[in-house]
Amino acid sequence: MASNFGIAVDRSSDGFGLKLAGDFDGTSAHELIHAIKELPEDTVKLYIYTNSLKTIHPFGLDIFHKFMRSLNGHSAKIVFTGNSASQLSPGNSQLTS
Repeated sequence: MASNFGIAVDRSSDGFGLKLAGDFDGTSAHELIHAIKELPEDTVKLYIYTNSLKTIHPFGLDIFHKFMRSLNGHSAKIVFTGNSASQLSPGNSQLTS
């Protein structure tokens, strides 16, 4: 994992928020995937906040996008927000500014 990568988990009224910070590489992608898998299955919405990401490495994106494609439609409940939202989103998820 990038030595400066971190994930803060917040509970919201309609789900959870994952605030990402630091550099996003392959190991960071696995850390994010693990955090998503650890959430309750009945989570209605998952907000992924990207404003604090610094460098996003292509290998990390590839790993994360493959995981997102494996969700078979469940990625609709994931909302990406922040400066790097469009880069981190695999394209079939919601984006907010």
